[in-house]
This record gives sequence, structure tokens and C-alpha cells, in this order.
Amino acid sequence: MGSLVFSVVPFLALLLQCYANSFYDNPDQDPLPQGSDADDELHRKWDAEWAFSGISTFAHLKHVKCLSNRDIPFDIGVIGAPFDTAVTYRPGARFGPRAIRQASARQLPMRSFNHRRGLNPYLSPFTILDCGDIPVAPFDNALALRQMSEAFLELGTRTPALSKGNDPKPKILTLGGDHSIALPALRALNKIHGGPVAVLHFDAHLDTWNPSKYPSEWESAQSDFNHGSMFWIASNEGLILNGSSAHAGLRTRLSGNGWDDYIDDDRQGFLRISSDDIDEMGTGGIIDAIIKRIGFDTPTYLSIDIDVIDPGLCPGTGTPEPGGWTSRELIRIIRGLEALNVVGADIVEVAPAYDGTGEQTALTAAQLGFEIVTSWVGRGMSMMDNGKDMRPDSGRDEL
Repeated sequence: MGSLVFSVVPFLALLLQCYANSFYDNPDQDPLPQGSDADDELHRKWDAEWAFSGISTFAHLKHVKCLSNRDIPFDIGVIGAPFDTAVTYRPGARFGPRAIRQASARQLPMRSFNHRRGLNPYLSPFTILDCGDIPVAPFDNALALRQMSEAFLELGTRTPALSKGNDPKPKILTLGGDHSIALPALRALNKIHGGPVAVLHFDAHLDTWNPSKYPSEWESAQSDFNHGSMFWIASNEGLILNGSSAHAGLRTRLSGNGWDDYIDDDRQGFLRISSDDIDEMGTGGIIDAIIKRIGFDTPTYLSIDIDVIDPGLCPGTGTPEPGGWTSRELIRIIRGLEALNVVGADIVEVAPAYDGTGEQTALTAAQLGFEIVTSWVGRGMSMMDNGKDMRPDSGRDEL
């Protein structure tokens, strides 16, 4: 019995010593930083963020209210357009910018190396900012249209931060908002580039409808501005290159009892690629058809309505249409179009009130934003590299 007691005592002493030296103790704190290196040490200690921490900006980018601050130049600006009072069915896309920013939280700059492109856009020489939101009036669509038009023109005419780049103006990625925001963006681009631009439009719907196609006898000029007629207005204003633009992912029902909608769409100069076409053409065929239509040098506005994706995968949208593409297919197509001269882009119609608990629609939108920014940075870096030809290697597999 005595030998047992003597054998237990050293064990208890060791156990007490372990607890005394455990990591639960409050260790001596480092002295507060002092001297000329204090700022650097503070940044090293406290600037890092986890995916779940920090103020919500797109990909944890620096937030600057770019519209009211001309002193901080940028090459790529991400701006929200929380506008949804031009919809024909379910509202809620005004909360899209907030949802997409939240869903981009795992795009930490320290872990955003894009394997398909071989670069991290957020650690590139280009300055990328979250420019906040356009303070869009929720009561007056005419005023909202004016606000957005002026905002896009203000940002789009800035001098980019990387002045040695080949792009004379910064790129703007807009987080919508309903799809009508494309009209003020196109009006601004028309002034910036001195003429019409091509439109590459991913959507379940045409959005080239004459406003008279809507079922109401109560007509007004303001009601013409809606998320299904903004390209009709833009085409009639001469903002869209007729014959160099394309829809992709279409599966909409048409008006009336015939092909009048397509006839009107033909007049506006769009190539139509249906959702079903991917079965025969594959993603590579879709990419080739778009490039053949638009070309490599044509200034192009990229507009992505999230309802191009099947609502089984992305339910959080205002006008869902079954039979759409998968998120993987759309991302693959966007990756394959880097060589296009995309001068502006939007991701629209994300309505988080209808999304799933896993935020799958917003997550997809955030990933599309990452791919667009990556392509802009990759194209810009290639152009800086002695004017490298941006035409893609036909044997390259982006996946």
C-alpha cells in the first residue's frame, strides 16, 4: 500500500505541473509597438481577416466611396446598384449586392489564386476596390435611371491607377439590382467609347421586348423602363452594335401566337443561343459561337442575369425558368471568353429572399464575379507583356 502511494505522488506532481504550464494560462503580453516600425507591426498583427470576420465587402476588398472620392484611383471597381423597382414579377434584387458581398467572404486575398488562370487577381499589380453602392432612389424610377447613368459615367471616366496599362479607362463590375441597370451602364459606355458597344447577354429571357408587349393599357414613358425592355430601349438609342451582340442560355416563352418577338430581336441584331443548344454544342461550342459573333477587339458589355442558371441550382431570382444551365457550365463558358474586350460587366437579378439556406444563388454570383475580375486582370497582364496576343490557345482546357 505504501509503495502505491509513493508511486502516485510523482504522477500527481507532474499533472499539477502540466496544468500550471498549460496554454490556458495568460502569458506575458508583447509590449505595445513603439518607434518607427510600430505601424508595420500593427498591420502584421491586426490586418488579417478570416472568411467570417471583417466588414462585408466584395472579397474583403478595400471599401472606398468612389463616387464621392476622386483621390483614390482604381483599375477595377465593384459597385452595387440596389435597384429593383422595374421588375415584372418578384421584387427583392435590391438586396442582391449585399448578398453577393456576403457570399464572397471566402475569397480572401491570401487564398484566391485562380488555378485555371495561374494568378491571384487580388494580389496583382492592379488596384481593385469595392466602391460601395449607388444611392439609388427607391421611389422614382426616372430619378434612379438618371442617378445610375451619372454614376456609371463618373466612375467610367476616371484615370486608372495603373497608368502604364493598355486600358485607358477602369473596368466597372456592377452587382445588381434588377436587369434594367444595364441601360444606364450602356448609356455611360456609349459616351466613354464614343459609340455603341456589343452586348453579351446571358439570360433565360430576351429582354429586347417592346414595352407595348406588356399587358396594360395604362402606358407611360416611365413604364417603358423595365427589366424586360432595357435592351429594346438601348437598341433604339443606338447604344448596341447591331450584328455583333449575342444572347446565351435562352428558354423564354414568347408573346402572342407566333415568332414576333424573335423578329423584333433579329432587328436589334442579336444572335440567339438557347439553353438547349449546349446539349449539341457543348461549352466549347458555345464559346466558339460567341467569339465568332463578337470578335476579340470589339468593346463588349457582359451582362449576366443569374436566371440563366436552372432554378434548381439558383432559386434566388425574380423570374425563374426551369431548364437552365448548371453553374459549372456557365462558369466554364465565362472562363473561355477572357480574350473578349469586355469593357464593363454586371451580375443581376440575385434576390436573396428566394434563395436557399445555403445561399447557393449568391455564392454562384460571387464566383462569377471572381471569374470576371480574374479575366480582366489576366487580360490586362497579358496586354502589358509586350502586347501579347490575347487569342486563346485552341488546345487549352480551362478545367
